[in-house]
Amino acid sequence: MPPPRTLTRTSTVPLPAPEVWTRVTSPAGIRHELRPWLSMTMPPRLRGRTIEDAAPLLGRPLGKAWLLAGGVVPVDFDDMVLVALEPGRRFHERSRMLLFPRWEHERTVAPVRGGTCTVTDRLTFVPRLPASHHVVALLFAHRHRRLRAWARGRPAQRSGADR
Repeated sequence: MPPPRTLTRTSTVPLPAPEVWTRVTSPAGIRHELRPWLSMTMPPRLRGRTIEDAAPLLGRPLGKAWLLAGGVVPVDFDDMVLVALEPGRRFHERSRMLLFPRWEHERTVAPVRGGTCTVTDRLTFVPRLPASHHVVALLFAHRHRRLRAWARGRPAQRSGADR
């Protein structure tokens, strides 16, 4: 088996961290980031719930999230286990996929200043196919572009401290 690969991507988002956290952990936010190339279903235990609802299930399988090419054709699944959760700030998911026998995704949302924040994705994975690490890099570059575009289209909300 090839050695694990690590990829880190950080974006500055011109919105408050709580608003961005809600977006990037919601099914609608995840779908938006992946479109138009992919879509992802939620594992049965998370359907209709927030990530914070999964806190009692830390370390236990949440079930399969299907990755759908073009939002229609199943191409892989993510057998999710949430291993860490700091509500409003960070999650760490560890799972296995058909294309990646080891997949870890850690996403952190950190306030910066002036009502902005950073979103950092750190991925550690073992690819089954030789060039699939390039696909992961392209996919997460795409996700971050989509996230920044969404944020630019939102009205800036100032916190009480900024008023």
